[in-house]
Amino acid sequence: MMTQAVVEQATILVVDDDPAIRDSLEEILEDSYDVVCVDSGADAVEQVRSQVFDLVFLDIVMPGMDGIETLKRIKAVEKDLDVIMISGIDRAQQATESIRQGAYDYITKPFDHEVILNRLEKVLETRSLNREVHYHRAQAEKGEKSTNIVSRSSAMAIIFDIIDKVSQASSSVLITGESGTGKELVARTIHNKSSRASRPFVAINCAAMPRELMESELFGYEKGAFTGAHKQSRGKFEFAHQGSIFLDEISCLEPEFQAKLLRVLQEREFTRVGSNRIVKVDVRVIAATNIHLTDMVKDGSFREDLYFRLNVVPVELPPLRQRTGDVPLLAKFFLERLNQKMNRNVAGITPSAMSALDGYNWPGNVRELENLLERMVVLTPDDQSIDLKNLPFEILFSEKSIVGAKSSLATGRGLIQARTTFERLYILKALQDNHWNQTRTARQLDIHRNTLIQKMKSLDLKNDDTQ
Repeated sequence: MMTQAVVEQATILVVDDDPAIRDSLEEILEDSYDVVCVDSGADAVEQVRSQVFDLVFLDIVMPGMDGIETLKRIKAVEKDLDVIMISGIDRAQQATESIRQGAYDYITKPFDHEVILNRLEKVLETRSLNREVHYHRAQAEKGEKSTNIVSRSSAMAIIFDIIDKVSQASSSVLITGESGTGKELVARTIHNKSSRASRPFVAINCAAMPRELMESELFGYEKGAFTGAHKQSRGKFEFAHQGSIFLDEISCLEPEFQAKLLRVLQEREFTRVGSNRIVKVDVRVIAATNIHLTDMVKDGSFREDLYFRLNVVPVELPPLRQRTGDVPLLAKFFLERLNQKMNRNVAGITPSAMSALDGYNWPGNVRELENLLERMVVLTPDDQSIDLKNLPFEILFSEKSIVGAKSSLATGRGLIQARTTFERLYILKALQDNHWNQTRTARQLDIHRNTLIQKMKSLDLKNDDTQ
């Protein structure tokens, strides 16, 4: 049996020219469903054009436009809308024809109360599952990222423990951390490990959504609620029913909308824009921000009561620079995945290049590392490895470390080797900036062209594009 919360979301259209039949069906359904009744096929088609329905009960025999023709026109407007035909016992042939035209099923008069409800619940459950399948398929077509979190650092081991514990509850979660640390990935992992995993995970970027569309996008709207609202529309919270909704950049919510979100968290209900009807939902809210909400609470730009409602279970993600040992692990992981995704065969990452990656501060965190690896895979020829010369200047000469110094100290090669490494990279950068034009490069370095040529030979600097 479906839960009451699901039932309360369903809107049923009853189409029959007999007022007794309409009244009878409305009496059976009205306690658990939102019921709309019309007496003609033309009115039914108009209702489907203007409002979202979960199911239609449609009489086969009606004056004017009969049930079969009405079915065809309804399907032309909403091909995925399920229709149960109402048929007399002597109309078996027409009922069978309606199935061929796309009806889900048919019932015969006089109908039994329990048969109606059981049939209806079966249809709605199937419809809900189909919506989820379509959602996950659309996400896959968009290239939705895997929810594997790759790490072996002790800092992330703490996060894994929190994820395992919080996924078993339905408490609200507030994920904090610098931009690019993987807040959405953690949110998806919490959802996928929970009992809600088979239900939708709906992600919303609060910073990217226009202020005037926020309420209608999250809560939906009724026909005529505003200019352009030609039909009723359900919002993200309704779609996420029994699943999870991820509110990224929660700090960007306007104060007036913070109050609306607070009500949803407290009461688990809301109203669509332009409606007074209460819609109840069962949704787990996971929020994220890279801003300290406590500071916003102090200056009055973020509601304290909302903050406490969101921050039931706090998860603070460490930046990549604090995840010891994770850069090489992540670099290899991204390289393997990108090779497969882009049908490439970049051989690997040289030890010197890996040392450079590991010594960089990564202000953009995991996202910056992944984006860099994608660029390297695009630019590096197949069967070759990513080397120092492929890396951008800011990686090679970061404030945190000069490439090679760390490895030179570790192997006891000392200052001479470190100086040679620095010189090689410095000249390489100048050559790249001047598109390997030796005359311009020598002028920039303030040395003779012959000196540059000798340096290039001794340091094994070659332009692979000319080979």
